[in-house]
Amino acid sequence: MKISEEEVRHVANLSKLSFSDKQTSEFATTLSKIVDMVELLNEVDTTGVPITTTMADRKTVMRPDVAEKGVDRDELFKNVPQSENYYIKVPAILEDGGDA
Repeated sequence: MKISEEEVRHVANLSKLSFSDKQTSEFATTLSKIVDMVELLNEVDTTGVPITTTMADRKTVMRPDVAEKGVDRDELFKNVPQSENYYIKVPAILEDGGDA
């Protein structure tokens, strides 16, 4: 399956990334090769092979639901670059880049 440069540009735009034309071309080629390798798995005959949902026996480990003393908020927020009323402030990622 061929991944087009236009598809790479579209996903990059959605991700708010920008690439040169050369990088876009290289990504399209690389992604196409990756998809082709994954599609090779469709050629493997799996007739009679049981479905595997997990590779190991797992047991649900339960612990008692006991309330424990938490960590002091001021201690938790001491390395946070920006906060307000114990909320961590992060840059906006909205389409216009404005504050929410």
